Amino acid sequence: MIPKPTAYFRSLPKVTIQLPIYNEQYVVERIIKSVCEIEYPRELLEIQVLDDSTDLTIDIANTCVEKFRSSGFNIHYIRRDSRIGFKAGALSEGLLRAEGDYIAIFDADFIPPRNFLKETINYFTDPKVGIVQARWAHLNLNYSTLTQAQSILLDGHFLIEQTSRFYGGMFFNFNGTAGVLRKECIESVGGWQHDTLTEDLDLSYRAQLDGWRLIYLKDIVAKAELPVDMNAFKSQQHRWVKGGIQTAKKLLPQVLSSKKLSLSIKTEAAFHLLGNLSYILLLLLIVFMAPMAYFWRSYGWENIIFLNLIAVSSGTLSIVRFYLIAIREIHKDEWTNYLKYIPLAMAIGIGLVINNSKAVLEALLGKSSEFRRTPKFAVTNKDRNWRKGSYIPKNELSTFIELGLGIMFVILTYYAVSVGLIGWIPFLILIQIGFIYTSVLSILHSLPRTRV
Repeated sequence: MIPKPTAYFRSLPKVTIQLPIYNEQYVVERIIKSVCEIEYPRELLEIQVLDDSTDLTIDIANTCVEKFRSSGFNIHYIRRDSRIGFKAGALSEGLLRAEGDYIAIFDADFIPPRNFLKETINYFTDPKVGIVQARWAHLNLNYSTLTQAQSILLDGHFLIEQTSRFYGGMFFNFNGTAGVLRKECIESVGGWQHDTLTEDLDLSYRAQLDGWRLIYLKDIVAKAELPVDMNAFKSQQHRWVKGGIQTAKKLLPQVLSSKKLSLSIKTEAAFHLLGNLSYILLLLLIVFMAPMAYFWRSYGWENIIFLNLIAVSSGTLSIVRFYLIAIREIHKDEWTNYLKYIPLAMAIGIGLVINNSKAVLEALLGKSSEFRRTPKFAVTNKDRNWRKGSYIPKNELSTFIELGLGIMFVILTYYAVSVGLIGWIPFLILIQIGFIYTSVLSILHSLPRTRV
Protein backbone atom coordinates (compact mmCIF):
# COMPACT_ATOMS: atom_id res chain seq x y z
CA MET A 1 0.00 0.00 0.00
CA ILE A 2 1.39 3.39 -1.01
CA PRO A 3 1.03 5.96 1.79
CA LYS A 4 -1.13 8.96 0.90
CA PRO A 5 -1.01 12.50 2.32
CA THR A 6 -3.72 13.15 4.87
CA ALA A 7 -4.54 16.41 3.02
CA TYR A 8 -3.12 18.81 0.43
CA PHE A 9 -1.84 22.33 0.96
CA ARG A 10 -4.26 24.97 -0.30
CA SER A 11 -1.29 27.30 -0.65
CA LEU A 12 2.07 25.64 -1.12
CA PRO A 13 4.67 26.45 1.56
CA LYS A 14 8.11 27.89 0.96
CA VAL A 15 10.85 25.28 0.62
CA THR A 16 14.61 25.66 1.01
CA ILE A 17 16.78 23.19 -0.90
CA GLN A 18 20.19 22.66 0.66
CA LEU A 19 23.14 21.31 -1.33
CA PRO A 20 26.06 20.47 0.98
CA ILE A 21 29.22 20.49 -1.16
CA TYR A 22 32.83 19.60 -0.45
CA ASN A 23 35.32 19.31 -3.33
CA GLU A 24 32.84 18.13 -5.97
CA GLN A 25 34.15 19.82 -9.11
CA TYR A 26 32.86 17.08 -11.41
CA VAL A 27 29.23 17.04 -10.25
CA VAL A 28 28.48 20.39 -8.58
CA GLU A 29 27.23 22.09 -11.75
CA ARG A 30 24.97 19.15 -12.53
CA ILE A 31 23.26 19.14 -9.11
CA ILE A 32 22.69 22.90 -9.13
CA LYS A 33 21.14 22.69 -12.59
CA SER A 34 19.00 19.72 -11.56
CA VAL A 35 17.46 21.38 -8.51
CA CYS A 36 16.76 24.53 -10.52
CA GLU A 37 14.67 22.34 -12.84
CA ILE A 38 12.47 21.04 -10.01
CA GLU A 39 8.83 21.88 -10.66
CA TYR A 40 7.79 24.23 -7.87
CA PRO A 41 6.69 27.89 -7.85
CA ARG A 42 9.89 29.88 -8.17
CA GLU A 43 8.77 32.47 -5.63
CA LEU A 44 8.37 29.68 -3.05
CA LEU A 45 11.74 28.05 -3.66
CA GLU A 46 15.08 28.94 -2.13
CA ILE A 47 18.32 27.13 -3.00
CA GLN A 48 21.39 27.13 -0.79
CA VAL A 49 24.74 25.89 -2.09
CA LEU A 50 26.63 25.14 1.14
CA ASP A 51 30.19 24.94 -0.12
CA ASP A 52 33.06 23.92 2.17
CA SER A 53 35.36 23.17 -0.78
CA THR A 54 39.06 23.90 -1.00
CA ASP A 55 39.62 23.32 -4.73
CA LEU A 56 38.26 24.29 -8.17
CA THR A 57 34.75 23.51 -6.97
CA ILE A 58 34.63 26.99 -5.41
CA ASP A 59 34.87 28.80 -8.74
CA ILE A 60 32.63 26.34 -10.59
CA ALA A 61 29.89 26.52 -7.97
CA ASN A 62 30.09 30.29 -7.60
CA THR A 63 29.85 30.83 -11.35
CA CYS A 64 26.92 28.45 -11.64
CA VAL A 65 25.06 30.11 -8.76
CA GLU A 66 25.52 33.55 -10.32
CA LYS A 67 24.21 32.25 -13.62
CA PHE A 68 20.96 30.99 -12.12
CA ARG A 69 20.56 33.99 -9.83
CA SER A 70 20.73 36.26 -12.87
CA SER A 71 17.97 34.11 -14.38
CA GLY A 72 15.66 34.92 -11.49
CA PHE A 73 16.29 32.04 -9.06
CA ASN A 74 16.47 32.66 -5.33
CA ILE A 75 19.80 30.89 -4.98
CA HIS A 76 22.62 31.60 -2.53
CA TYR A 77 26.25 30.57 -2.38
CA ILE A 78 27.27 30.10 1.27
CA ARG A 79 30.82 29.50 2.51
CA ARG A 80 32.00 29.05 6.07
CA ASP A 81 35.21 30.22 7.70
CA SER A 82 36.02 26.67 8.78
CA ARG A 83 34.76 23.13 8.20
CA ILE A 84 33.70 22.59 11.80
CA GLY A 85 31.09 19.87 12.02
CA PHE A 86 31.65 18.82 8.40
CA LYS A 87 28.32 18.17 6.64
CA ALA A 88 26.30 18.65 9.83
CA GLY A 89 28.01 21.99 10.38
CA ALA A 90 27.24 23.14 6.85
CA LEU A 91 23.59 22.14 7.18
CA SER A 92 23.35 24.00 10.49
CA GLU A 93 24.82 27.14 8.94
CA GLY A 94 22.32 26.98 6.11
CA LEU A 95 19.43 26.35 8.50
CA LEU A 96 20.15 29.61 10.33
CA ARG A 97 19.56 31.49 7.06
CA ALA A 98 16.86 29.29 5.53
CA GLU A 99 13.71 31.09 4.42
CA GLY A 100 11.61 27.94 4.02
CA ASP A 101 9.68 26.06 6.65
CA TYR A 102 10.68 22.82 4.91
CA ILE A 103 14.22 21.76 4.01
CA ALA A 104 15.01 19.46 1.09
CA ILE A 105 18.55 18.06 1.03
CA PHE A 106 20.50 16.59 -1.87
CA ASP A 107 24.10 15.44 -1.93
CA ALA A 108 26.20 16.56 -4.86
CA ASP A 109 26.00 13.30 -6.81
CA PHE A 110 22.18 13.19 -6.97
CA ILE A 111 19.80 14.12 -9.75
CA PRO A 112 16.34 14.61 -8.20
CA PRO A 113 13.25 14.08 -10.36
CA ARG A 114 11.48 17.26 -11.41
CA ASN A 115 8.32 16.34 -9.52
CA PHE A 116 10.19 15.62 -6.28
CA LEU A 117 8.68 18.41 -4.19
CA LYS A 118 5.19 17.99 -5.62
CA GLU A 119 5.28 14.31 -4.62
CA THR A 120 6.62 14.88 -1.09
CA ILE A 121 5.51 18.25 0.28
CA ASN A 122 1.85 17.40 0.95
CA TYR A 123 2.75 14.75 3.52
CA PHE A 124 3.61 17.66 5.80
CA THR A 125 -0.04 18.65 6.03
CA ASP A 126 0.06 16.17 8.91
CA PRO A 127 1.62 18.28 11.69
CA LYS A 128 3.24 15.18 13.23
CA VAL A 129 5.29 14.40 10.10
CA GLY A 130 8.84 15.61 10.51
CA ILE A 131 10.75 13.89 7.68
CA VAL A 132 9.90 12.39 4.29
CA GLN A 133 12.49 10.11 2.68
CA ALA A 134 12.57 8.99 -0.96
CA ARG A 135 14.31 5.90 -2.35
CA TRP A 136 17.71 6.02 -3.99
CA ALA A 137 18.39 4.64 -7.46
CA HIS A 138 21.57 4.53 -9.48
CA LEU A 139 22.83 6.64 -12.38
CA ASN A 140 25.75 4.34 -13.15
CA LEU A 141 24.33 0.95 -12.25
CA ASN A 142 25.95 -0.90 -15.15
CA TYR A 143 29.31 0.89 -15.16
CA SER A 144 31.24 -2.03 -13.63
CA THR A 145 30.88 -5.18 -11.58
CA LEU A 146 31.61 -3.07 -8.50
CA THR A 147 28.70 -0.70 -9.14
CA GLN A 148 26.39 -3.61 -9.98
CA ALA A 149 27.26 -5.34 -6.72
CA GLN A 150 26.83 -2.10 -4.76
CA SER A 151 23.41 -1.57 -6.29
CA ILE A 152 22.25 -4.90 -4.88
CA LEU A 153 23.49 -4.00 -1.40
CA LEU A 154 21.72 -0.62 -1.47
CA ASP A 155 18.54 -1.91 -3.07
CA GLY A 156 18.23 -4.45 -0.29
CA HIS A 157 18.38 -1.63 2.23
CA PHE A 158 15.90 0.64 0.46
CA LEU A 159 13.45 -1.97 -0.81
CA ILE A 160 13.32 -4.29 2.18
CA GLU A 161 14.82 -2.74 5.32
CA GLN A 162 13.43 0.77 4.99
CA THR A 163 10.08 -0.41 3.66
CA SER A 164 9.64 -3.06 6.35
CA ARG A 165 10.53 -0.70 9.17
CA PHE A 166 8.19 2.00 7.89
CA TYR A 167 5.16 -0.21 7.30
CA GLY A 168 5.88 -2.13 10.50
CA GLY A 169 5.71 1.06 12.56
CA MET A 170 9.34 0.78 13.64
CA PHE A 171 12.05 3.41 13.83
CA PHE A 172 13.88 3.96 10.56
CA ASN A 173 16.29 6.59 9.33
CA PHE A 174 16.54 9.56 7.03
CA ASN A 175 19.39 8.71 4.65
CA GLY A 176 20.99 12.15 4.61
CA THR A 177 19.85 13.07 1.11
CA ALA A 178 16.85 12.82 -1.21
CA GLY A 179 14.50 13.80 1.59
CA VAL A 180 12.53 16.72 3.00
CA LEU A 181 12.54 17.78 6.64
CA ARG A 182 10.31 20.11 8.59
CA LYS A 183 12.46 22.96 9.90
CA GLU A 184 10.59 22.88 13.20
CA CYS A 185 11.42 19.17 13.57
CA ILE A 186 15.15 19.77 13.13
CA GLU A 187 15.20 22.68 15.58
CA SER A 188 12.95 21.06 18.20
CA VAL A 189 15.26 18.07 18.69
CA GLY A 190 18.48 20.05 18.99
CA GLY A 191 19.41 20.64 15.35
CA TRP A 192 22.15 18.97 13.36
CA GLN A 193 24.85 17.54 15.61
CA HIS A 194 28.31 16.35 14.59
CA ASP A 195 29.30 14.05 17.45
CA THR A 196 28.68 11.09 15.12
CA LEU A 197 29.64 10.50 11.49
CA THR A 198 26.02 9.76 10.62
CA GLU A 199 24.26 13.00 11.42
CA ASP A 200 21.23 11.79 9.45
CA LEU A 201 20.74 8.61 11.52
CA ASP A 202 21.32 10.59 14.70
CA LEU A 203 18.70 13.24 13.83
CA SER A 204 16.21 10.57 12.70
CA TYR A 205 16.30 8.79 16.04
CA ARG A 206 16.16 12.00 18.07
CA ALA A 207 13.12 13.08 16.04
CA GLN A 208 11.30 9.78 16.52
CA LEU A 209 12.11 9.76 20.23
CA ASP A 210 10.50 13.19 20.38
CA GLY A 211 7.33 11.90 18.74
CA TRP A 212 7.84 13.02 15.13
CA ARG A 213 6.70 10.71 12.32
CA LEU A 214 8.89 9.73 9.40
CA ILE A 215 7.42 8.81 6.01
CA TYR A 216 9.21 6.53 3.55
CA LEU A 217 8.22 6.68 -0.12
CA LYS A 218 9.74 3.75 -1.96
CA ASP A 219 8.04 4.74 -5.21
CA ILE A 220 9.56 8.23 -5.32
CA VAL A 221 13.05 7.75 -6.68
CA ALA A 222 16.10 10.03 -6.83
CA LYS A 223 19.09 8.76 -8.77
CA ALA A 224 22.71 9.11 -7.66
CA GLU A 225 26.17 7.91 -8.57
CA LEU A 226 27.60 4.79 -7.00
CA PRO A 227 31.31 4.99 -6.12
CA VAL A 228 33.39 3.61 -8.98
CA ASP A 229 36.57 3.48 -6.89
CA MET A 230 36.91 0.61 -4.42
CA ASN A 231 38.87 2.78 -1.97
CA ALA A 232 36.14 5.42 -2.04
CA PHE A 233 33.51 2.73 -1.49
CA LYS A 234 35.44 1.37 1.51
CA SER A 235 35.76 4.88 2.94
CA GLN A 236 32.00 5.37 2.58
CA GLN A 237 31.30 2.05 4.30
CA HIS A 238 33.72 2.89 7.11
CA ARG A 239 31.89 6.17 7.75
CA TRP A 240 28.44 4.58 7.72
CA VAL A 241 29.46 1.69 9.99
CA LYS A 242 31.34 3.85 12.48
CA GLY A 243 28.56 6.44 12.57
CA GLY A 244 25.97 3.75 13.20
CA ILE A 245 27.79 2.45 16.28
CA GLN A 246 28.42 6.01 17.50
CA THR A 247 24.70 6.69 17.24
CA ALA A 248 23.93 3.48 19.11
CA LYS A 249 26.21 4.55 21.97
CA LYS A 250 24.60 7.97 22.02
CA LEU A 251 20.90 7.18 21.67
CA LEU A 252 20.19 3.50 22.25
CA PRO A 253 20.06 3.94 26.06
CA GLN A 254 17.32 6.55 25.57
CA VAL A 255 15.42 4.24 23.24
CA LEU A 256 15.59 1.27 25.60
CA SER A 257 14.65 3.31 28.67
CA SER A 258 11.72 5.09 27.00
CA LYS A 259 8.35 4.35 28.61
CA LYS A 260 6.49 5.49 25.48
CA LEU A 261 7.96 2.92 23.08
CA SER A 262 6.78 -0.66 22.71
CA LEU A 263 9.06 -3.64 23.23
CA SER A 264 8.95 -4.42 19.49
CA ILE A 265 10.16 -0.91 18.57
CA LYS A 266 12.95 -1.08 21.15
CA THR A 267 14.03 -4.51 19.94
CA GLU A 268 14.11 -3.50 16.28
CA ALA A 269 15.95 -0.28 17.12
CA ALA A 270 18.60 -2.28 18.97
CA PHE A 271 19.08 -4.64 16.03
CA HIS A 272 19.15 -1.67 13.65
CA LEU A 273 21.70 0.41 15.56
CA LEU A 274 23.88 -2.51 16.66
CA GLY A 275 23.71 -4.46 13.41
CA ASN A 276 27.25 -3.50 12.43
CA LEU A 277 28.63 -5.46 15.40
CA SER A 278 28.11 -8.47 13.14
CA TYR A 279 31.33 -7.50 11.34
CA ILE A 280 33.29 -8.29 14.51
CA LEU A 281 31.56 -11.68 14.78
CA LEU A 282 32.25 -12.39 11.10
CA LEU A 283 35.89 -11.43 11.54
CA LEU A 284 36.23 -13.81 14.49
CA LEU A 285 34.66 -16.60 12.45
CA ILE A 286 37.06 -15.98 9.57
CA VAL A 287 40.12 -15.83 11.84
CA PHE A 288 39.24 -19.12 13.52
CA MET A 289 38.23 -21.02 10.39
CA ALA A 290 41.70 -22.43 9.75
CA PRO A 291 42.23 -23.87 13.26
CA MET A 292 38.62 -25.07 13.31
CA ALA A 293 39.16 -26.96 10.08
CA TYR A 294 42.13 -28.76 11.63
CA PHE A 295 40.15 -29.49 14.82
CA TRP A 296 37.16 -30.82 12.90
CA ARG A 297 39.43 -33.05 10.86
CA SER A 298 41.06 -34.57 13.95
CA TYR A 299 37.77 -34.81 15.88
CA GLY A 300 35.94 -36.50 13.07
CA TRP A 301 34.41 -34.33 10.41
CA GLU A 302 31.66 -36.79 9.67
CA ASN A 303 30.27 -36.26 13.21
CA ILE A 304 29.49 -32.57 12.78
CA ILE A 305 29.39 -31.88 9.05
CA PHE A 306 25.61 -32.01 8.82
CA LEU A 307 25.08 -29.57 11.70
CA ASN A 308 27.67 -27.11 10.41
CA LEU A 309 26.43 -27.15 6.84
CA ILE A 310 22.86 -26.53 7.97
CA ALA A 311 23.95 -23.60 10.16
CA VAL A 312 26.07 -21.93 7.47
CA SER A 313 23.67 -22.67 4.61
CA SER A 314 20.71 -21.25 6.53
CA GLY A 315 22.48 -17.96 7.08
CA THR A 316 23.72 -17.79 3.50
CA LEU A 317 20.42 -18.71 1.87
CA SER A 318 18.51 -16.15 3.92
CA ILE A 319 20.82 -13.42 2.58
CA VAL A 320 20.40 -14.70 -0.97
CA ARG A 321 16.62 -14.56 -0.58
CA PHE A 322 16.85 -11.05 0.87
CA TYR A 323 18.66 -9.73 -2.21
CA LEU A 324 16.62 -11.87 -4.59
CA ILE A 325 13.42 -10.15 -3.45
CA ALA A 326 15.07 -6.75 -3.88
CA ILE A 327 16.26 -7.29 -7.45
CA ARG A 328 12.91 -8.78 -8.51
CA GLU A 329 11.16 -5.67 -7.21
CA ILE A 330 13.63 -3.25 -8.81
CA HIS A 331 14.36 -4.85 -12.17
CA LYS A 332 10.97 -6.47 -12.89
CA ASP A 333 11.14 -8.57 -16.08
CA GLU A 334 14.94 -8.18 -16.31
CA TRP A 335 15.66 -9.35 -12.78
CA THR A 336 17.32 -12.60 -13.89
CA ASN A 337 20.09 -10.54 -15.54
CA TYR A 338 21.21 -9.41 -12.09
CA LEU A 339 21.17 -12.77 -10.32
CA LYS A 340 24.84 -13.30 -11.06
CA TYR A 341 25.79 -10.23 -9.00
CA ILE A 342 24.27 -11.52 -5.75
CA PRO A 343 27.25 -13.82 -4.96
CA LEU A 344 29.64 -10.94 -5.75
CA ALA A 345 27.68 -8.58 -3.49
CA MET A 346 27.89 -11.15 -0.70
CA ALA A 347 31.60 -11.68 -1.36
CA ILE A 348 32.28 -7.94 -1.19
CA GLY A 349 30.39 -7.81 2.10
CA ILE A 350 32.84 -10.40 3.41
CA GLY A 351 35.80 -8.60 1.85
CA LEU A 352 34.91 -5.43 3.77
CA VAL A 353 35.09 -7.18 7.15
CA ILE A 354 38.53 -5.73 8.05
CA ASN A 355 37.60 -2.23 6.93
CA ASN A 356 34.26 -2.29 8.74
CA SER A 357 35.46 -4.07 11.88
CA LYS A 358 38.05 -1.32 12.22
CA ALA A 359 35.19 1.21 12.02
CA VAL A 360 33.25 -0.63 14.75
CA LEU A 361 36.25 -0.78 17.07
CA GLU A 362 37.04 2.90 16.55
CA ALA A 363 33.48 3.80 17.47
CA LEU A 364 33.45 1.54 20.55
CA LEU A 365 36.78 2.94 21.75
CA GLY A 366 35.68 6.53 21.15
CA LYS A 367 38.32 7.30 18.52
CA SER A 368 37.33 10.42 16.58
CA SER A 369 37.88 10.89 12.86
CA GLU A 370 36.97 13.41 10.22
CA PHE A 371 33.99 13.12 7.90
CA ARG A 372 35.58 11.75 4.73
CA ARG A 373 33.21 12.37 1.87
CA THR A 374 32.88 9.87 -0.97
CA PRO A 375 34.37 11.39 -4.15
CA LYS A 376 32.26 11.34 -7.31
CA PHE A 377 33.39 11.81 -10.91
CA ALA A 378 30.19 12.32 -12.96
CA VAL A 379 30.67 8.80 -14.27
CA THR A 380 27.43 7.59 -15.82
CA ASN A 381 28.77 5.52 -18.72
CA LYS A 382 31.82 3.43 -19.55
CA ASP A 383 33.30 6.06 -21.86
CA ARG A 384 34.32 8.24 -18.91
CA ASN A 385 37.85 7.54 -17.59
CA TRP A 386 37.59 8.70 -13.97
CA ARG A 387 41.19 7.59 -13.32
CA LYS A 388 42.46 10.81 -14.88
CA GLY A 389 40.65 12.94 -12.33
CA SER A 390 41.41 14.22 -8.86
CA TYR A 391 40.15 12.75 -5.57
CA ILE A 392 41.84 9.34 -5.86
CA PRO A 393 42.00 7.83 -2.34
CA LYS A 394 45.11 5.93 -1.28
CA ASN A 395 45.38 2.39 0.02
CA GLU A 396 45.40 1.69 3.72
CA LEU A 397 47.09 -1.09 5.65
CA SER A 398 43.79 -2.98 5.75
CA THR A 399 44.07 -3.55 1.99
CA PHE A 400 47.16 -5.71 2.41
CA ILE A 401 45.61 -7.58 5.33
CA GLU A 402 42.68 -8.35 3.02
CA LEU A 403 45.07 -9.61 0.37
CA GLY A 404 46.83 -11.83 2.91
CA LEU A 405 43.52 -13.30 4.05
CA GLY A 406 42.55 -13.94 0.44
CA ILE A 407 45.74 -15.91 -0.10
CA MET A 408 45.21 -17.76 3.17
CA PHE A 409 41.75 -18.86 2.08
CA VAL A 410 43.08 -20.09 -1.26
CA ILE A 411 45.40 -22.35 0.73
CA LEU A 412 42.58 -23.31 3.09
CA THR A 413 40.40 -24.25 0.14
CA TYR A 414 43.15 -26.51 -1.21
CA TYR A 415 43.43 -28.10 2.24
CA ALA A 416 39.66 -28.64 2.42
CA VAL A 417 39.71 -30.39 -0.95
CA SER A 418 42.69 -32.55 0.02
CA VAL A 419 41.09 -33.83 3.24
CA GLY A 420 37.60 -34.20 1.83
CA LEU A 421 35.78 -31.27 3.46
CA ILE A 422 33.87 -30.82 0.22
CA GLY A 423 30.79 -29.23 1.79
CA TRP A 424 32.78 -26.17 2.83
CA ILE A 425 34.24 -25.46 -0.60
CA PRO A 426 31.51 -23.02 -1.84
CA PHE A 427 31.80 -20.95 1.35
CA LEU A 428 35.59 -20.90 1.26
CA ILE A 429 35.54 -19.81 -2.38
CA LEU A 430 33.09 -17.00 -1.57
CA ILE A 431 35.39 -15.76 1.21
CA GLN A 432 38.55 -15.87 -0.88
CA ILE A 433 36.88 -14.08 -3.79
CA GLY A 434 35.66 -11.38 -1.41
CA PHE A 435 39.10 -10.66 0.02
CA ILE A 436 40.99 -10.95 -3.27
CA TYR A 437 38.48 -8.87 -5.26
CA THR A 438 38.35 -6.15 -2.61
CA SER A 439 42.11 -5.92 -2.05
CA VAL A 440 43.26 -6.23 -5.67
CA LEU A 441 40.72 -3.66 -6.87
CA SER A 442 41.81 -1.31 -4.07
CA ILE A 443 45.43 -1.58 -5.20
CA LEU A 444 44.60 -1.15 -8.89
CA HIS A 445 42.34 1.84 -8.22
CA SER A 446 45.12 3.58 -6.31
CA LEU A 447 47.47 3.43 -9.30
CA PRO A 448 47.67 6.62 -11.39
CA ARG A 449 45.90 6.90 -14.74
CA THR A 450 44.75 3.34 -15.06
CA ARG A 451 41.27 2.16 -15.77
CA VAL A 452 39.81 -0.93 -14.12
